[in-house]
Formats: sequence, C-alpha cells, structure tokens
Amino acid sequence: MPLTTPETLALRQQIDAFNADYAAVLDDRRFAEWPELFLADARYRVQGRENFDRGLPLCLIHLESQAMMRDRVVGATTTIYHAPYYTRHVVGCARITQAGAGTPDDPVRAETSYAVFRTRPGGTSEVFQVGRYIDAFVHTPEGLRLQDRRCVYDSEMVLNSLIYPV
Repeated sequence: MPLTTPETLALRQQIDAFNADYAAVLDDRRFAEWPELFLADARYRVQGRENFDRGLPLCLIHLESQAMMRDRVVGATTTIYHAPYYTRHVVGCARITQAGAGTPDDPVRAETSYAVFRTRPGGTSEVFQVGRYIDAFVHTPEGLRLQDRRCVYDSEMVLNSLIYPV
C-alpha cells in the first residue's frame, strides 16, 4: 500500500498520537497506566542494536504479557532503590512499514525513532538512550494497542541501569 494514501496518512497520525501519549505516561511517571497501552499477551523488549542486527535474542528486558509489565512497574516503583531521576522522551514521526488490517493476525507495523533524556533533581540533563521503536499495533475499541514493542537502542552502553520503561 502506498504510504501517501489518505488511509495511511490517518493511520500514521494515529500512531504518532499514540506515541505522544505513551511518552507522556512515562514522563509524567504514570507507570501504572503503561501496561494498559499493550494487549494482554503483548511483548515488550529492550534490545541492543548489535544483538538485533545479528538476530540474537538477548535483551536487557523481555516481558511477554501485561502481567509481566505490571510486575515490572511494581518492582521499579516500590522495591528497587536508585537515585531519583526524571525522563523526557522525544519521539519522531512514525514510518509505517506494513499497513496491515490492524488485527492480531495482521497488525500494523511501524518504526519510530526515539531519544530519552534523564535529569536528576538538581542536576543536569543527559542523553540516556537513543534508538527506535519497532512496533506491531492492533485496533481495539479503546484505540490502538501494542501487540509488540521492541526498543532497539543504538548505544553500546546503558547509563547505570535501566529501571523505567523506555
């Protein structure tokens, strides 16, 4: 399907709005809402570019359901001790790579560049992670939901530790 049809332009706008909302949930520290942006059996992975490019499965984070995402949120917000910091996600425009039907068997596939900045209270901001989201979206009555989000980061090193979702 050509990427300039009215349908694909509208779909791209929906994905861009979804990604803006996704970033706001994380930047506003509304972590309990984060799993709701996914389907119940969705996958969420944070993977280095080198492993992704080589087809290797190793990820920093690999969650296989909303339940696992909720566990991650509980761990990140109540049990992990770390120096506090805030994040700011800067997300580019989506590029639709497959304009599927938006069903679980034929999701809409897209890629979007992202940068995450980290600021410690009273400190300076620094680039925390840069990469791309590789997504599969499904249409639901509540709007688009992620069936799969792979965050492929370009850096070889992740500053300190990865606590909050990307």
